[in-house]
Amino acid sequence: MKAQAEKHSLSSVVYEKILSSIISGDFSVNQKLPTEADLCERYSVSRPVLRDALARLREDNLVVSRRGSGSYVINRPDSAVLEFAQISSIADIQRCFEFRTNIESSAAGLAAIRRTSEQLDTIWARYEAIHQANIKHDRATNEDFEFHLAITEASSNHYYATVLKSLNKSIKEGMNLTRGLSLLASEERLKIVQDEHLAVVTAIVEKDQHKAAESMRIHLENARRRMFEGTSS
Repeated sequence: MKAQAEKHSLSSVVYEKILSSIISGDFSVNQKLPTEADLCERYSVSRPVLRDALARLREDNLVVSRRGSGSYVINRPDSAVLEFAQISSIADIQRCFEFRTNIESSAAGLAAIRRTSEQLDTIWARYEAIHQANIKHDRATNEDFEFHLAITEASSNHYYATVLKSLNKSIKEGMNLTRGLSLLASEERLKIVQDEHLAVVTAIVEKDQHKAAESMRIHLENARRRMFEGTSS
């Protein structure tokens, strides 16, 4: 167990070092990365640790592996990412989004069939709070968190809300990053995010369990991808 944790910790460090090199342009788009042997030597890690880091970079659509050729950079995140999060926290932010996708999708599905009228009113109020913050171009990190928390509370299973509260700091760090980048992007980006929120609320209103879970999953997966979309998209 300890060895596995150390591997994940090391792979996160390597992930962030390669990501930093991509953002800085040291590894440019369409450039082939050094060989696995060279990267292992550069970062003083084993091949399994390096491969875990490369797998994460592939999941984030930053590199692609070409059989018999090696790994190539295919996307360069906007340097504005580093205005809202330290490079040393980005791997954890990505993994937090990954974890939230499963937890919150399940909670949204349950909220659709269990929510009370009072809980629905709270969800709508917190959705509107985000809308008002968008109008004022506020970061709205707290409003966003409270919206997601209200949905977990409407699941009528206190474990979902307990998990979200326990991850408050990590979740808000991710929200601060994605919402900050959205504010730097076009008005359309803010609208897209709020439309995703509306899709979740609408499904809960309609008591459609599958649609609510799927809408939340799509929203969180899109939020994770938006980290590396840049501010011009």
